[in-house]
Amino acid sequence: MPSQLDSNYIPTGKPQPAVKPGEFIFAVAFLEHGHIFGQCNGLIEAGGVLKYAYDRDPVRLADFLKHFPQTRAVDSFEEILDDKEIQLVAAAAIPCERSAIGHRVMQAGKDYFTDKAPFTTLNQLAETRKVVAATGRKYMVYYGERLHVESAWHAGELIAQGAIGKVIQVINLGPHRLSKSSRPDWFFDKARYGGILTDIGSHQFEQFLAYTGAQDAIINFARVANFANPDKPGLEDFGEASLITDNGASCYCRLDWLTPHGLRTWGDGRLFILGTEGFIEVRKYIDLARDTGGDLVLLTTQEKEHLIDCKGKVGFPFFGRLILDCLNRTENAMTQEYAFKAAELSLKAQQMADQTNP
Repeated sequence: MPSQLDSNYIPTGKPQPAVKPGEFIFAVAFLEHGHIFGQCNGLIEAGGVLKYAYDRDPVRLADFLKHFPQTRAVDSFEEILDDKEIQLVAAAAIPCERSAIGHRVMQAGKDYFTDKAPFTTLNQLAETRKVVAATGRKYMVYYGERLHVESAWHAGELIAQGAIGKVIQVINLGPHRLSKSSRPDWFFDKARYGGILTDIGSHQFEQFLAYTGAQDAIINFARVANFANPDKPGLEDFGEASLITDNGASCYCRLDWLTPHGLRTWGDGRLFILGTEGFIEVRKYIDLARDTGGDLVLLTTQEKEHLIDCKGKVGFPFFGRLILDCLNRTENAMTQEYAFKAAELSLKAQQMADQTNP
C-alpha cells in the first residue's frame, strides 16, 4: 500500500467562479505544509488569480510552481507585501510562525489565509486579535476537514435544513498516517507545532462549532500521549478531548498518528452527529474495506435511511464566499470571531492536557 500523507490530499472540484477573471488577485508564501496546494486550488477554482509565490526553500518553491506554472516566483516576502494589487496572502508556514506572518500581511493592508492550526499559544491569539482590530483585515483559517470535504460540508447543509432536529452530540475521529521519515524536523518539535490537540484538533473544534451552532464551550477532559514513537519524544501521537457547548451539545474528538499502512488512504476520518430527530455519519475519505470511495453521508431520519454520495456533487462553496467577503468586507464564509473561537478551544484543550499529563 502507498504511504500516502495527509498533506498530499489535494481536493479538486468543479470550478465555481465567484468573481470575474482578474477581479481577485492573491499570492502564496511559506510553503512548509502541503495543505497550501489545497488552499490555492480552492481559491483558483473560485475565480482567484495566483500571481506570486515565495518560499525560503528553492526546491520546495520549484515543486510548487510545477503544480501552478502560471505563478511567478519572487525572491522576498516583501515583494508580495509591497504589491498593492495583491488582496490576500495564503500561507502554510511552520505553525509557531503563522501568527507573526499574519501580522505582517494584515499590517500591509492585505487579508491573510493561513493553514490550520492558526496559533500555537493563547498569547499569539491575543496578539492577533489586537492586530485584526487595528487593521480591519481578515485572519482566515483553512479548516480543511470541513471546508474542503464535500460530505462534511453537506452534513452542515442537512443540519441547517432541520434533517435531524437539534444537534445534541458530535463525535469526530481524526486518524492520520505518520509516515515518519518524510516529515520535517519541526513536525516533531512540540514548541513549533503546538501539540496534537492544537494542530489536528483545530479541525475538530471548528466542526463542533459548525454542527452544533454554538458560540463557545467548556472543556471537560483532554489527554495527549506518545504511545508508539519513543524515538520522537516531542511527538504526541494520540489525543482526545470532550466538551459541552454553550447550547448544551456534547462533543468528543479522538486524534492520532497511528493509521496503519494497510489503509488505502492517509486516515479513516469519521464524523457522527446525533440529533433529536435523526443522526448522520460521514465517511470522509474512505468507505473501509469497500470500493465505494469516500465522501459519503449516511443519514437516518424518522422516515427512512439515506446513503448520499457527495463526491463531485456539492462543491466547495467556502472559497467563493471567502473571496466575496474580502472584496465586500462581509463575513458570510466565516466570521472572524468564529475562526478565533475554534482555535481558542483547541488551545485550551491542549493546555488542559499538558497540565494533566506533563
